[in-house]
Amino acid sequence: MAKTLIIAEKPSVAQDLARALGKIPKKGDHFENDEYVIASAVGHVVELEMPEDIDKKKYGFWRLETLPIIPEKFGLKPIADSKDRYNQLKKLLNRKDVDAVINACDAGREGELIFQNLYQLAKSKLPVKRAWMQTMTTEGIKEAFRNLRDGEQMAGLADAARSRSESDWLIGINGTRAITKRMFGSRGGNVASVGRVQTPTLAIVFNRELEIRNFKPRDYWRVTAKFEIEKGTYEGVYQRPNFKKDANEEHDRIDRVWEKEKAEAALAACQGQPRAAVSEEKKSSSQASPRLYDLTTLQREANGRFGLSAKRTLQIAQALYERHKVITYPRTDSRALPEDYVATCKETLGKLGGDLGKHGRTVLEKGWVRPNKRIFNNAQISDHFAIIPTGTEPTHLDEMESKVYDMIARRFVAAFFPAAEFDITTRISRVAKAHDFKTEGKVLTAPGWLAVYGKTTVDDSADAKALPALTSADNAQARTISAELHSETTKPPPRYTEASLLSAMERAGKLVDDEEMAEAMKERGLGTPATRADTIDGLINQKYLERQQRELVPTTKAESLLQFLSAVHADALTKPDMTGEWEFKLRQMEHGKFARRDFMSEIVEVTKRMVDRTKNFEEDESNSRVTDIISPTDGQPMVETLRGYKSQDGILMIYKVMSGRKIEEAEVRELIEKNEIGPLDGFVSAKTGNRFPSKVKIVEDEKNPGRKKAELDFGNKVDLHTLDPFWTDPKTGAELCEAPTSYVLRERDGDGWKETFKV
Repeated sequence: MAKTLIIAEKPSVAQDLARALGKIPKKGDHFENDEYVIASAVGHVVELEMPEDIDKKKYGFWRLETLPIIPEKFGLKPIADSKDRYNQLKKLLNRKDVDAVINACDAGREGELIFQNLYQLAKSKLPVKRAWMQTMTTEGIKEAFRNLRDGEQMAGLADAARSRSESDWLIGINGTRAITKRMFGSRGGNVASVGRVQTPTLAIVFNRELEIRNFKPRDYWRVTAKFEIEKGTYEGVYQRPNFKKDANEEHDRIDRVWEKEKAEAALAACQGQPRAAVSEEKKSSSQASPRLYDLTTLQREANGRFGLSAKRTLQIAQALYERHKVITYPRTDSRALPEDYVATCKETLGKLGGDLGKHGRTVLEKGWVRPNKRIFNNAQISDHFAIIPTGTEPTHLDEMESKVYDMIARRFVAAFFPAAEFDITTRISRVAKAHDFKTEGKVLTAPGWLAVYGKTTVDDSADAKALPALTSADNAQARTISAELHSETTKPPPRYTEASLLSAMERAGKLVDDEEMAEAMKERGLGTPATRADTIDGLINQKYLERQQRELVPTTKAESLLQFLSAVHADALTKPDMTGEWEFKLRQMEHGKFARRDFMSEIVEVTKRMVDRTKNFEEDESNSRVTDIISPTDGQPMVETLRGYKSQDGILMIYKVMSGRKIEEAEVRELIEKNEIGPLDGFVSAKTGNRFPSKVKIVEDEKNPGRKKAELDFGNKVDLHTLDPFWTDPKTGAELCEAPTSYVLRERDGDGWKETFKV
């Protein structure tokens, strides 16, 4: 009897499928009965071939002359660590009793790529169906298998997945090799990694750092006054008369006085406890509940509330979805639900327990679940809808899983509650007929959705300001009882946190507050909800960014890279909006609205242009500077270039970045004067990422006779002739020796030895 092979993305999902589809028994590494064979990948088991796989002799060493590398057709290979799993899946795909295959990998671009690469490399011809699972509950799995999609329906998603992978390869491989060779030459261990998404993301953070560095603080003054009426006292803030915001001063506010004399005049008017004429305006205001979570919003809020990294939040959400089955698919960019989900939401609300169960019952009793475009909107859903609870009771959650689940479930319940309502009072107290002081009061009158978060009609929020009421006895006047002058200074923009960087990535570097505008810009964001956490994590692991408390700070390595990219006009790597346009085209491709051929042609042209500019770049006066540091080789001032400080005779070069540490100009000056400096702290091991101290010395450049260079000196220079080998390579004669603090591989060099590797 013919069977259908089901391929899941990971073993835990295969186990869930086997349980949901009829308690299918395990047979070796897979599950099998008379109808199904269920097996799993372990994430990606197949990857694109690297340049050295294509032609080891030509591409094994990084050379500018071999760039750009543009494969006519991208080859695939099993990932080394997953080769056994690949062979197992290939064997199952080729079984004679298997006549169809169901792709049950994650319902998204990466899940599609995992399956498509495996299917292609295994050269399978089996007809394909797609299981598109929104939840991992038993009913959710059965629903997906009752509504299998044809393989042809997934062609657009498969094209987008391959195009994303191949475009990252083209820009990443070519950009990294070209820029590394131009920035570092043959200095081993130094890699300038670049990427289609990671580099514009880095540029966003670095540009903010430049804004902070270049920020010029400006003094201003604020005047506050305390007033007394029959029912009590209140404080007001001075407002500049006839205020019109200065377009050239982004920090201009109505309560900021730039001239001290004017602030002092307002202060003087308040002396002697004068009477102030009081007028006020009252209005009602409402605040709608926040929209349901997509992944990026969840990551941002979890970072702000609990300090969780974007990657950690995704891991927790994935566990809540896969292992605990208490939320829907988390890797989504939608904040809406399908329009036919009204009944499902009612059912889910009825299943919630505890404190949320009480609020859920209120929603059902009041009939608040009804068609509403803010919640139920097919136009705002692509492949997945917003993250909501499934109704499955959460048990055995750890502390952070409980907190993230509560965020999701509480937001879901609150979405159906009415708006919170406030009374807002704006009071103006005018002193000496010319100086206005503004006071605002805000009182919660109906909690609405805030009740789900513990708020009552007695406003206990931090921003609650209940003003003492004016009465007829006051005769619309108050007594000025004190005033104070505050001297303040404008502040630079804050550094990015993971929360604010996720927002910037979602909108391609454009930070906006308006919800509707933000929704419209999502399609042109950097990366996808599923990949942004890994992008930030990758920048940290590659030492481009550092976490300082919750702030993300670019390193000297990042600064050197972006300065070089700017000099060679590599716009494709530094402009977030260009990468955002590519992401938009990939999304269009998913829906058959943009051709894969056109997208890849554009990427190839951008790659060629980037490599050409990098290879042909020549440093000139526009990106160099003559210093007052006198070179010992020719007695002339040294020239600062993008990469370092060089003598005009070309004999001496001191690179700006050595082992991940920037060498400051003052340190270069001392190094030239003394021929050595240090030990200096802050060097970073390329292998371990650990920081270490080292001296820096000027030495002869052994690879370029007649030239000099600066290099790290650990004070333990090894005499290769004195070492005893404990292993010899039978093919090359190279010998592995143990030195006092390292292992050294040495090779014959004429009558002596040369070091080829040390660890």
